[in-house]
Amino acid sequence: MTKGSDLLVAALENEGVERIFGIPGEENLDVVESLRHSSIQLVITRHEQAAAFMAATYGRLTGKPGVCISTLGPGALNFTTGAAYAFLGAMPMIILTGQKGIRSSRQAQFQIVDIVNTMKPLTKSARQIVSPTTIPTLVRDAFRMAQEGRPGPVQLELPEDIAGMECDPVPLVPPHPLEVPVAGAEAVERAAALIRAAQRPLVMLGAAASRPASSEALSRFVLRAGIPFFTTQMGKGSVAGGSGLYMGTAALSERDYVHEAIDRADVIVAIGHDTIEKPPFVMRPGGPTVIHVSYQPASVEQVYFPQAEVVGDMGRSLALLADRIEGQVPNAKALLPLREGILAHLADRAGEDRFTPQRIVRDVRAVMPSDGIVALDNGMYKIWFARNYRTQVANTLLLDNALATMGAGLPSAMMASMLYPDRRVLAVCGDGGFMMNDQEMETAVRLKLNLVVLILQDNAYGMIRWKQAVDGFADYGMTFGNPDFELYARAFSCQGHRVDDIAQFAPTLEAAFRAGGVHLVSVPIDYSENERVLVNELREAFPPNLS
Repeated sequence: MTKGSDLLVAALENEGVERIFGIPGEENLDVVESLRHSSIQLVITRHEQAAAFMAATYGRLTGKPGVCISTLGPGALNFTTGAAYAFLGAMPMIILTGQKGIRSSRQAQFQIVDIVNTMKPLTKSARQIVSPTTIPTLVRDAFRMAQEGRPGPVQLELPEDIAGMECDPVPLVPPHPLEVPVAGAEAVERAAALIRAAQRPLVMLGAAASRPASSEALSRFVLRAGIPFFTTQMGKGSVAGGSGLYMGTAALSERDYVHEAIDRADVIVAIGHDTIEKPPFVMRPGGPTVIHVSYQPASVEQVYFPQAEVVGDMGRSLALLADRIEGQVPNAKALLPLREGILAHLADRAGEDRFTPQRIVRDVRAVMPSDGIVALDNGMYKIWFARNYRTQVANTLLLDNALATMGAGLPSAMMASMLYPDRRVLAVCGDGGFMMNDQEMETAVRLKLNLVVLILQDNAYGMIRWKQAVDGFADYGMTFGNPDFELYARAFSCQGHRVDDIAQFAPTLEAAFRAGGVHLVSVPIDYSENERVLVNELREAFPPNLS
């Protein structure tokens, strides 16, 4: 006889699962025992939220669902932020949660929360397993659902009595490839005609363009079309560098230097745009014609209402579109003369001898090889990295501009380091975001990862403090104290470094990477540039239109 937990683990192996992240509880003990006899590694984290961030990042980087596990009630509730992170960010993930037995209730309502209904708004599907014989089918369906269309999380709740229930063996359901239809010929031709007739065409690469399966096709399209492109924050790094067509990243919604090109464009080809992102530009009546190219139809919003759509498998659809426009867009490079000025503005003052955001980004770029991965937490520095950091290899800058939650940077970097142990991986965190999941330093050390964690220290929730100043509020309530991060790192048995001289910043990062293991590097950051550049300078360069 076999148990429900054996069927679950066999079904996970059938899907190619190699690791499960999380903190099991007593309701998962049958599953843990089945995992002990399997090929799957159980990776214990120090908080369920971090496990969910790691599983979601696995999905983002591989295109295959990452898997995380928790007990019932409080443990499962700690998955909600990670579920929303994956749901908004379109990352495939499977969430496994335990529950008390459903055939009897000897502990009454102790610790019981309706997790399935809690998870429904945060997932593509949430279901309770009520019979062990249904497990292979439900697992196969969960993996299919997590990957198809717009990817995202799926939750399965396995009560402890169903996990321990014996039954006859049940055949597994073999996985099958997911086939996405190609866009219709009429839609492709309509978009091609608009592009061929454009006087000032521009391409935008959005969040859905960052899927692992898309980067090669996107790079080919950019080169064949020969049209300058910009990216959203989450679309950054979705194509390989070196084309000479990159115009910048829209880290703000309007009135930044890249918007010189956006505002002059008469046709914008928006590839993979997902309106979960803060708008990279604002559509208005009388503005440019926007062509939406993606796996799914556009979500029409007040600021985004494309006039044409090419919906289907993005790689193959873009190849068909390139066939119809390659060498046939006489004004393809009309906006390219703006490129040099836009990129020069972004490099301004990056060589100053102080810890400005521009200098920090420049030095990080100098230390990271082309395939090095930078995983950002959420804070003021994310805008600077989005604007100023140049990527040469696809999917080497991981940032979240969907849920934009603090605390995800370190777990995301840990997952990247596990997947790519031979590549340099850097987590960039503010002191606020780092302390939300700092306990995972122990996990990183235990897993023997090669990882450098950079803490940008301003002793405050810097972005909110900046917003207070910009909006005319008093500077109140957003500052805090910090531990000695150098000593703090040593408490986790990793290397700690405090850098107070900007000239030693890049050499310290370089030495940390060369030494291997887990390193924590803390530096001060001078956020006076926020108001000078992101408010005053841009206001002077692009005065508000008061008409």
